[in-house]
Amino acid sequence: MFLGLDVGTSGLRALLADEGGTVIGVADAGYGVSHPHTGWSEQDPQDWIEACKSAIAALRAAHPGELAKLRGIGLSGHMHGATLLDAAGKVLRPCILWNDTRSAAEAARLDAMPGVRDLSGNIVFPGFTAPKLAWVKAHEPEIFAQVAKVLLPKDYVRYWLTGEFISDMSDSAGTSWLDVGARDWSEQLLAASGMRRDQMPDLVEGSAPGGELRAELRADWGLRGPVVIAGGGGDNAVAACGAGCFREGEGFVSLGTSGVLLAAKAAYTPDAASAVHTFCHAVPQTWYQMGVILAATDCLNWLSRTLGQTPATLAGLLPDRIAGPSSVTFLPYLSGERTPHNDARIRATLVGLDIGDGPAELTQAVMEGVAFALRDCLEALKGTETSLTRLLAVGGGTQSPYWVETLATVLGVPLDLPDKGEFGAALGAARLAMAATGADLGAVMTAPPTSRTVDPRPELAEAYEASYARYRALYPNMKALMT
Repeated sequence: MFLGLDVGTSGLRALLADEGGTVIGVADAGYGVSHPHTGWSEQDPQDWIEACKSAIAALRAAHPGELAKLRGIGLSGHMHGATLLDAAGKVLRPCILWNDTRSAAEAARLDAMPGVRDLSGNIVFPGFTAPKLAWVKAHEPEIFAQVAKVLLPKDYVRYWLTGEFISDMSDSAGTSWLDVGARDWSEQLLAASGMRRDQMPDLVEGSAPGGELRAELRADWGLRGPVVIAGGGGDNAVAACGAGCFREGEGFVSLGTSGVLLAAKAAYTPDAASAVHTFCHAVPQTWYQMGVILAATDCLNWLSRTLGQTPATLAGLLPDRIAGPSSVTFLPYLSGERTPHNDARIRATLVGLDIGDGPAELTQAVMEGVAFALRDCLEALKGTETSLTRLLAVGGGTQSPYWVETLATVLGVPLDLPDKGEFGAALGAARLAMAATGADLGAVMTAPPTSRTVDPRPELAEAYEASYARYRALYPNMKALMT
């Protein structure tokens, strides 16, 4: 048996699978996010541990015999978080999360330093880990002076599981401390934000062993033998493993809280200026590139709160088939934007509202705005010689047929919708655990069965192209108004 643990922003998911990849059981445990000041986003690392204990207890209660046969655990987690430990392994302050924007000034300073983009392969975004430590150094110097280790969220869970300080290349690629091409910590990048190599965890590949479960936990969980902890990875890389996406030309688009357009790469071909992320994959000598938008289904959630109607109700106001673009244009920058603008200050905009427009028209505009933002990501990826002829479509937003057909038409590629079932980061983590105990990568990391394919509507392509051009023209004007 193999266990995948996905440390998400709002909760932890534990998935138990057998060696053939069949899912035996799933358990979830939630936790909150603290926003003590504008732009701040923090979490208590102990919440991850308590959630893990709760999820394991639920699996043990439901599947005691199967859990007792556990051989490996894989880890996935939300990236970029800064979990700071002192020399005794004690947490010094709440973890600063990926969507925290307090370190925008520090990020800009680091990004402007010679060699930083070349080595890291990426723009230094405010959400990355390095600028967070630069912020702590400037604003909480008494805490910075005590930092002995910096761990990413999933690696703090690993520390609890194993007692060891270990990370993997895919998660570490989002820190701005990793030489992404060489797949190792960079002394130059570390020094840029006042850090040292001894403050970093050891590195392993995501599909390699990265520690062993502590004897105390083995006894508590009723396990029969040693349990290997795989290196694991950042959530998007591990989700790609769950979707069987690790070969050149394979990719997926995610309509989740944030939006992601990801392409697997057989070579390291960064283009930092495009605001495309270039990270190590969770499997050896493979990379991936992705465009990221900060709000996808979060835009519909915002509209839901504003109008007092559930997201499902709003989505239900639209038909299953599209008939052409809206006359209302929505820029989905509710929390700023990453790809392609790298703009923490820009905010969302609705343009072209008519007195007769209501919830249905606003919902259509929001869905189209998110689709256009993901088209921006596709255009940025094209600049890195990435070719995607079809994509797997995942995430909660894919429950809306209207949204999926809009996205397929705006992107101009067929979208494959997987059958219902597990294929996300928790399954990907379990698959990495299998690989860490000797399973063949190609044999375990298969794509999920497709329930149906949604094709672009070529007869509407010209109309949506004109609407996309109008969307593109709005950003520079809004930026000028907000500066």
